Amino acid sequence: METRRLPVYLHTSDLISRAGIASQLKPQPGVRVVNDDELDQAKVTVVVTETVDERTMRTLRSLRSRGYGPLVLVASSIDDTALISAVEAGVAGLLRRSEATPERLVAVIESAAVGEGVVPPDLLGRLLHQVGQVQRTVLGPRGLAFAGLAEREIAVLRLVADGMDTSEIAVKLSYSERTVKNVLHDVTSRLHLRNRTHAVAYALRNGLI
Repeated sequence: METRRLPVYLHTSDLISRAGIASQLKPQPGVRVVNDDELDQAKVTVVVTETVDERTMRTLRSLRSRGYGPLVLVASSIDDTALISAVEAGVAGLLRRSEATPERLVAVIESAAVGEGVVPPDLLGRLLHQVGQVQRTVLGPRGLAFAGLAEREIAVLRLVADGMDTSEIAVKLSYSERTVKNVLHDVTSRLHLRNRTHAVAYALRNGLI
């Protein structure tokens, strides 16, 4: 019985590039390139470009907003700014065109399809450096983390999850009751949560407490 092939959509403004990549992928047993009229079947969308400019970013955001599967970006050059922008736009896999052999591209596509991110090792190092720099210089001084919650917010939510009321939390953390209420109000307002129960559920779901 034939193995089901993963439907993949190729997006590029250069029809010659699209035809070339499609012809390279066609013999690969794990994927099937779909046409424009089959776009809704695509499980992964591959965007091929020379540089990651504003036009590319608009394309990535548009494809993501329309729900066209995980995004894989193949670009000739990717600098630090482009790297961060691509990640922010929801790209799951990054690959340089010079490294995009059919086998390598298929491997990245298959990883993206199951929710795994793929970034070239040198780009991963640069990405981690950028993330650390943002944490140290922007978020850290404000008492925030990438999780979206400050340490004291996490501490308060942990105690709410333990069943403590406002007065008990205030005693436990040596805060005033007003401070505890303000912390909970800030969390629910900033993250658009309905109440403290919803805030605890959010924190649990995201592995914060």
